[in-house]
Amino acid sequence: MDSLTALLEGFATAAQPVYLLYALFGVFIGTAVGVLPGIGPAMTVALLMPITYSLDATPAMIVFAGIYYGGMYGGSTTSILLNTPGESSSIVTALEGNRMAKLGRGAAALATAAIGSFVAGTVATVLLSFLAPAIVQLAVQLGPVDYVALMVVAFLTVGALLGSSPLRGLASLGLGLFVGMVGVDDSTAQQRFTFDNPALIDGIDVVLVAVGLFAVGEALYVAARLRRGPVQVMAVGKGKHWMSREDWRRSWKPWLRGTAIGFPIGTIPAGGADVSTFLSYAAERKLARGKAREEFGRGAIEGVAGPEAANNAAAAGVLVPLLTLGIPTTATAAMMLTAFQHYQIQPGPLLFANEGPLVWALIASLYIGNLMLLVLNLPLVGLWVRILRIPRPYLYAGILTFAGLGAYAVNLSTADLVVLAVVGVLGFLMRQYGYPVAPLVIASILGPMFEVQLRRSLQLSQNDLTTLVSTPFTVAVYASLLLIFLGTVWLRRRERAIQAAVHRTPEGAAL
Repeated sequence: MDSLTALLEGFATAAQPVYLLYALFGVFIGTAVGVLPGIGPAMTVALLMPITYSLDATPAMIVFAGIYYGGMYGGSTTSILLNTPGESSSIVTALEGNRMAKLGRGAAALATAAIGSFVAGTVATVLLSFLAPAIVQLAVQLGPVDYVALMVVAFLTVGALLGSSPLRGLASLGLGLFVGMVGVDDSTAQQRFTFDNPALIDGIDVVLVAVGLFAVGEALYVAARLRRGPVQVMAVGKGKHWMSREDWRRSWKPWLRGTAIGFPIGTIPAGGADVSTFLSYAAERKLARGKAREEFGRGAIEGVAGPEAANNAAAAGVLVPLLTLGIPTTATAAMMLTAFQHYQIQPGPLLFANEGPLVWALIASLYIGNLMLLVLNLPLVGLWVRILRIPRPYLYAGILTFAGLGAYAVNLSTADLVVLAVVGVLGFLMRQYGYPVAPLVIASILGPMFEVQLRRSLQLSQNDLTTLVSTPFTVAVYASLLLIFLGTVWLRRRERAIQAAVHRTPEGAAL
């Protein structure tokens, strides 16, 4: 009942007219940017994060949550109408959704994606509301060695599981740890890796790293591969943005199954939405019967409903370890952690106790933002189609300009623009050669925290390394790490098998 009371108080805060306007602004701008091709949720959040810095903590978090969910929603429009997945978790949506659009059923595909996202997001937020406080009760009992174990899990799983090559993921992780060490050593007050540059004494701002990698790096990478000629956007159909009774009958079960698959996978560092969407697609394909089975690979509505629900459920699941343990398991979660830290707020076990009103207002705004997104996505499809027709050179020139202005606004320093450019080129090269950028961002955020907890643990034990596995919790965490790796190997093999099956279908070659 305590959680329910706190949630109701959060609704009382989030339902204030000014906060409703902030939520509406967040979901609108998040969807508008997220709908653009090649721009996923992480890039959307990184690009728009600086605009929240002029606000107080509570409205800023409400806007940020709207941007986060809006960016998740926007990707389905690009995948369905443009056959251009903004990220790997939208590949399945592009396969079935674009086929539906070519058959004149783009409206139904967009509608089932929007409603499925709403259902999954709402159910997953309910689970977040009541699961997070229970985890906090355990987390407040953790000591330094326990946090070292949790961060080791975050480093190894995120570094090894994101991207096509574990070695490249770990290399990206090591680079992120190096970035996090730039500045002044807290223990000795000595400068580290500053190269006698005064601008680096305070370290490299995580905002610059995030915007440089996700906004500048992505923009350069996509711009380098721009195709010539006008972009072909599938027509939606005049005034027809809803589903038939048959579409409803075939969609509601995939929505629920996608939610059940996506949320638990989102709460653990096992590939996040990427894995959950393919597992959802595999489940729907296996359960399909008759006409629905024949349509898979050619425009089955179940292949849009299930994966889109799994995608948004995983997005809410990611918030569980972020809010309760302060551990980001995806790039987008790392962006949210950065936003909290800007306001001197550290997510973790004490977050609900120290910043309870803010956290519950944030969770309540997720419910409100989900409803707003449903209202926006169904009638405003025509507007999103017009945004998709923006000429690509203008689009990415605008992204680079906006990223530069946002980075400069953080500290009002021209040196930050140089750092932004260097990090942006690094992000471009990493994308070009297949190195994932998420481990770099997460390591640059968690690295300093990991160093503090590790030093504290070793100081308390007089440098006895066995103390790192001296509690039942650390033993359980490292055992779970082994299980996560074994389970993820199975999940990845399963995902590759599904992808192979998808590409063997007659229409699968469209991707």
